[in-house]
Amino acid sequence: MAAAGPSVFLLMVNGQVESAQFPEYDDLYCKYCFVYGQDWAPTAGLEEGISQITSKSQDARRALVWNFPIDVTFKSTNPYGWPQIVLSVYGPDVFGNDVVRGYGAVHVPLSPGRHKKTIPMFVPESTSKLQKFTSWFMGRRPEYTDPKVVAQGEGREVTRVRSQGFVTLLFNVVTKDMRKLGYDTGPPDTQGVSGPSPPQGLPR
Repeated sequence: MAAAGPSVFLLMVNGQVESAQFPEYDDLYCKYCFVYGQDWAPTAGLEEGISQITSKSQDARRALVWNFPIDVTFKSTNPYGWPQIVLSVYGPDVFGNDVVRGYGAVHVPLSPGRHKKTIPMFVPESTSKLQKFTSWFMGRRPEYTDPKVVAQGEGREVTRVRSQGFVTLLFNVVTKDMRKLGYDTGPPDTQGVSGPSPPQGLPR
């Protein structure tokens, strides 16, 4: 009797939140979480994490280096709702209060292999100068109650935001049984593709 085929595929993601560029700020830390569709479920690893506080490097780059590890495995029956990673960066203001310095999100790469992504970050803005001054004075900057809204389109069109900084992520992606379920995310099959022709005069 033939063995039954797989009913789910696996997506394994590891890597790291590598570094950030925030020229105006220092002593920042990062939080991450994953957002995914209803057919997806984590089977191993961590869905969210919080990094250490880091200061700018002393070289010319002035980078904020975290090298904070990511390691999670998902299972699903279809690609709809492919996982996204949502990043939130926080740091102290002039009064020592922790305030958000940037939000950003990106989909986990579709194809297996090693990928490096640079994510532009943004922060919500107050709608008036009075609100802006009040939030600065009180140490309560505008922020999302749930950072996961960054990965969703609903309601985003009414939010005023400002671009601020970049975060670099490193992904190592492995998939299992996607091809058996009819999904092809890898490079084209190289079987039957001829390589470069040998120089003339040499035996083939």
